[in-house]
Amino acid sequence: MASPEECSRVAIVTGAARGIGAATVRGLVAAGWRVVAVDRCADDPRIGYPLATRAELAALAAEHPESVVDLAVDVTDLSALRDAVEVAVYRFGGLDAAVAAASVIAGGRPLWEITDGEWAALFDVGVTGVANLARAAVPVMLRREQPRSGRFVALASAAAHRGLWHLAAYGAAKHAVVGLVKGLANDLRGTGVTATAVSPGSTRTDMLAATAGLYHLESVEAFGQHQIVGRVLEPSEVAAVVCWLCSAESAAITGSVVHADGGFTG
Repeated sequence: MASPEECSRVAIVTGAARGIGAATVRGLVAAGWRVVAVDRCADDPRIGYPLATRAELAALAAEHPESVVDLAVDVTDLSALRDAVEVAVYRFGGLDAAVAAASVIAGGRPLWEITDGEWAALFDVGVTGVANLARAAVPVMLRREQPRSGRFVALASAAAHRGLWHLAAYGAAKHAVVGLVKGLANDLRGTGVTATAVSPGSTRTDMLAATAGLYHLESVEAFGQHQIVGRVLEPSEVAAVVCWLCSAESAAITGSVVHADGGFTG
């Protein structure tokens, strides 16, 4: 059962239409949160697989019509993200957490064969998108009166900590997310707002299916053998970690990475 404090809390989640982002929205709502769910809802010509659709995002919001507002927003558009944050303020009264889950995958070839478009997409969405959410959301979280317990949580990856074959550019982008979070946490020193990263292992998402395609694998299940748990993780398992980091109980953790990777990085 949600605590009274959680029932009054508000979050914005990017990359919310499917995968870990969607599971995070569901987890937060189950804990009593109200959520602005954001996704690009359009394909990116630089990326070789379909991204989430407007229909998927709308279906997620329809599961919780009183608690979720869905918005089609590209995380590379800082102005649009700021508008989305103000929707949270207008509809729900403020903002207490921001979860940067939007990401894309590209690779499957040595670094020197990656195209300029693929490199740009990885950093535009996976790094600039995270920074844009922080720039849009943190000032609004700081509007809350002290003592506050604002939370910024970014999805990194096990690839940020362990080099993966033919995914050097993706690993570089996710490593940048870790550095961004560590710096942001120090910028937030003494404010009551924390910044953390979650590095998932192989998780059963559309992006992992696209990764299997890059490796010419028939199934994502092959990735599970590299994790101590011996299987691919479910989005809800990673989302549970993200949701806890959004809670007031996570106050002791900031500037840190939580490895929700099934033991992959040891």
